[in-house]
This record gives sequence, structure tokens and C-alpha cells, in this order.
Amino acid sequence: MRAGERAYATLLDEIQTGALAPGTVLGEVEQSTRLGVSRTPLREALRRLASDGLVAQASPRVTVVAGIDADDIRALFELRRALETQAARSATARGDGRLFTALAGEFAAVDTADADAYYSLIARFDAQIDDAVANPYLSAALRSVRTHLVRVRRMARDNPLRLSASAGEHELIARAIGAGDPELAAHATHVHLHNALTTILEALTEDPS
Repeated sequence: MRAGERAYATLLDEIQTGALAPGTVLGEVEQSTRLGVSRTPLREALRRLASDGLVAQASPRVTVVAGIDADDIRALFELRRALETQAARSATARGDGRLFTALAGEFAAVDTADADAYYSLIARFDAQIDDAVANPYLSAALRSVRTHLVRVRRMARDNPLRLSASAGEHELIARAIGAGDPELAAHATHVHLHNALTTILEALTEDPS
């Protein structure tokens, strides 16, 4: 892996997991030393993160981890709703229903107490959606949204009731796609996103930090 790719991957993971909190200053000298890369690949990584919207320039020479607040999250979900409901319809029309029926069974059986295993299943579901829609532009837009969604999902990771409900919602979406019912798939997606957004905004209200 090239140095720039390695620096980007490390910083992306640290931003998404919260190891680098919003507002953290990403000094070139400090970060290049910490990551074991020269300043040129570090700058390349920071440019990519800026393009993703995950870092921002506080001043011409100061790069910081971008913040995310309730308005940002609402805007993200507004776009996510449009993209994912269309993706559900497209996956129903173009995908292999048997694969989604099998995923529905996995969602029915998944142990949401193991959050990492659950989000691994979500990642496989997302990948299957991308394969099924057969639309590189839609898939690229979804990948961009998911880059930010990883940060947002952390706000609900410690809510076991929400994770259990989310598994049931994903099961319904997958079963609808598997059964060839595009409107049910789109509606189930809409309900899932409404519930997810409500939970995240409630978590922000309880813990403004």
C-alpha cells in the first residue's frame, strides 16, 4: 500500500471511530511523524479527507477534523433517504432475490449484542445492494454517504434496543427485495431511516458533546 493510501486509511478510521474527535488539529509535522510517512503523502491523505468532507481548513495552514451536528445529520439522512429508497427499488428489480432472502435469515438470527458482527452483516448487505443496483453512479453516491454514516452510527452503538430493532428492519427490507416487492422494500427502507435518525437525534439531545 502506498504511503498516501496508508495515511488516508489510518486517518479515516480514526475519524470514523472517534479516536480523532471533531476539532482535532492535524498538524503536518506531528501527523507525518506519528504515521511514519513524509509530508507529501500526508498532504495527499488530507486532501482526500477534505474531499470526503471529513476535515476542514480552520485557517490556510491549519487542518482540523470536521464537526458533525444535528443539522449535518438531518442533511445526510435527507440524501440517504433518496438514495437508499431508490436503491431498494432497483435491487428488487435487478438483483438475485435468493441472496436477499438468505441475508434476511441472517438478520433474523444475528446477535446484536456483538455490534462488530452486526455491522459486518450490514456491510455485506450494503455490498449486495451495490451489486444488485448495477448503477455505478448510485453506488458511488451511496459510498460517499456511508463514509459519513460510520461516524453517525457510533451515536447509537450503545443502544441495544435500537440495534435489535434495526436488525428487524433490515430483515424486512431484505425479505421484501427477495420477494420482488419494490414498494415494500422502499417503504421499509424509509421506516428504517426514520427510526435511525430519530434515535441519533435523541442521543445528541441527551449528550450534546
